[in-house]
Amino acid sequence: MGLARTVTEFLGPIGGAASIYTVASLFLVMVMGLPKIRSYSLTYVLIGGGLFVAYEICLALALAMANSRQQAVEMLVINYLWPALTVLLAVTFSPKKTNILVYPAIALAFFGVAWSITGDQGLSFTQIAANVATNPVTYAMAFVGAFLWAIYCNLTKRISKGQNPITLFFIMTAVTLWIKYAISNETGMSVNLESGGLLLITGIAMGSGYALWNYAIIGGNMVLLATLSYFTPVLSTVISSVILGLVLTDTFLQGVALVTIGSLLCWWVTREKKAESAEPEVCKD
Repeated sequence: MGLARTVTEFLGPIGGAASIYTVASLFLVMVMGLPKIRSYSLTYVLIGGGLFVAYEICLALALAMANSRQQAVEMLVINYLWPALTVLLAVTFSPKKTNILVYPAIALAFFGVAWSITGDQGLSFTQIAANVATNPVTYAMAFVGAFLWAIYCNLTKRISKGQNPITLFFIMTAVTLWIKYAISNETGMSVNLESGGLLLITGIAMGSGYALWNYAIIGGNMVLLATLSYFTPVLSTVISSVILGLVLTDTFLQGVALVTIGSLLCWWVTREKKAESAEPEVCKD
């Protein structure tokens, strides 16, 4: 995600995001082949695809439109509320009895986000409101995106029928972003060797991540994958901070750790019920 932010600094928030998803789509076509549209469930394409596209656009634009690189990393932390939200939605709509400990775990993840946003000034609703007020649209997109991905993760297992049209979804995202770019007032793409190289690396990295995750789900240990996915906030935030040249404060890292711990606890207190009810789909991003 740090690479994605860098690309959008060269190519613009919308144009950069559209370019990244275009390169990623081309890479996925090369690796996984052209999507077999006629074999996909129309319901899954419309509902699942719509949620996927909406989420990806929210995340991409939240990162790109952040006022600073530091704020972009905050958007990343907010995005990683999705594991806890996935569990929350799953237990909310499940007829099975829910372990009451899941709610404190979810609250811990949200507290971690608040702790990260306030920085060294201490936890204060006034401070949180002040930070959000500097760029409310990006904060809103990050929060909405986290909810969209949680909904997608819960629905996709029910309506996908074992299909994996990830390439089609990426193409849909790229096309939607290019349409948005065409009707926007955004101009000034700075295309040169540096920006082109970063775009290629970012697109391939994003496409590879989704392709590898797909193969891992098909042939790997889902319990292990689920566990590892909850450590993504820490890894992604640290890597992004290195790429963006940021020095994260202790308070920020503590918040990231709380998000990770909260999400991991959500999985921990619900894992024993997987034999009784459908386990929430684990998604990658």
